[in-house]
Amino acid sequence: MKVKALARPQSTTSRSSLHDLRPTHKNLNPQSHPQARAREYTRAVTAAKLDRMFASPFVGDLKGGHVDAVSSLAICRTNLCPVVTGAVDGTVRIWDLQNRRMVASLDGAHSRNVSGIVFGNGIDGQFYSCGEEGIIKAWSIYPKGQYITADVDDEDKKPRARKGNLKSSQDDDAESPHGPLNVYRLPSARNSSFANAFHSIDHHWSESQFATASSDAAVHLWDPERSTPITSFNNLWGSDDTVTTVRYNPAERDLIAHCSSDRGIGLHDTRTASALQKTIMGMKSNCLEWNPMEPYMFVVGNEDYNAYTFDMRKLSRPTTIFKGHVGAVMSVGWSPTGTEFVTGSYDKTIRIF
Repeated sequence: MKVKALARPQSTTSRSSLHDLRPTHKNLNPQSHPQARAREYTRAVTAAKLDRMFASPFVGDLKGGHVDAVSSLAICRTNLCPVVTGAVDGTVRIWDLQNRRMVASLDGAHSRNVSGIVFGNGIDGQFYSCGEEGIIKAWSIYPKGQYITADVDDEDKKPRARKGNLKSSQDDDAESPHGPLNVYRLPSARNSSFANAFHSIDHHWSESQFATASSDAAVHLWDPERSTPITSFNNLWGSDDTVTTVRYNPAERDLIAHCSSDRGIGLHDTRTASALQKTIMGMKSNCLEWNPMEPYMFVVGNEDYNAYTFDMRKLSRPTTIFKGHVGAVMSVGWSPTGTEFVTGSYDKTIRIF
C-alpha cells in the first residue's frame, strides 16, 4: 500500500516571530467559490447598516417636552407604551411611547422638584411621584372610568382587559382626571418641610408596597392603604446624611439597597427591619440599579466619573470599574439581558458598557 502525504515548506506554515500572524492557505480558484460575490455583497450591506446604526443611534424624541429640566422618568413594568416624566418645576407628564406623543400634563403636581416616579406592579396603571416638598402622590395613567383591570374570560380561561371605574376618597377634590388618587406625607417632626424632602422612590416587585429615601437620613416603607410609613430604617449606621437613592432587589424581594450623601452604599432586610451591611466609597454615588438576570449584582454611578459593579455578598471592593466619562455619572440602567448597561453623565454623553 502506498501512502502519499502533502508536504509544504516550513517557511510557508510557521511564523517568523511571535508577533506575526499565522499564515493561512486559500484556494483562489473562482470555480471553487461560486457564491463568493453573493457573500461579499451580503457582508458589505450588513457592514453599511451597522455603520449607519452606530453613527446615528438617536431614534426619536417625545414632542412637546417639559419647559424645565427633566428630573425623573419611569417606565411601566407591565406595559411598554406608557412613560411618565417629572420636571424640576413640579410638572408630571404622561406619554405614549409608541406614538411619541403626550397624553396628559399634570401641571402643579408638586410645588418643588419631582425627585422620583415609579409605577406599581399591577395592570391598573397606577404610579407614584414624590417631591422635595415632602409629599407623595398616587396617580393613574388612565382617566377616571377608563382604567384597565384583569378579568377572566369564561371561554379560554385567560385574563382579558376591561374598563372599570376608579374609586377614591379624593375623587371629588381631584385636580385632574388622572388624580391624585391619594396623598402621603411623613409625620412632621420639624418646622421646615424641606427637612423631610423625598429624593427617591421605588415599588416592590410583587407586593403592594413602596419605599422612599428622604432627607431625614431614613428609608421608609409604605403601604398604599396607610397614610404613614409601616417601617422606617432610621439608624443608618449612625449617619445623619440624606439618603438619595433606594432600590428593591428584583429577585430577593425583601432586600433593599440605598445610596446616601455620606458616600455610603447600604443593604436592608425588610423582613427583620434591620440594616445588613454598608460600604463607603471615595465619593458620593448618585444612582444604583440591580442586575435583572444576576440579582446579587448591582451597578452604581459615582461622582468620580466612574461606574462600579458590586457583588452584594462582598461589598468590600467593586468587582469591575468602568471608566470613560469626564463628568459625574448621574443615571444608570440595565438591558433586559443583564449583559450591558447604559450610563448618563453630567458631561452630556451616554455610554454603553
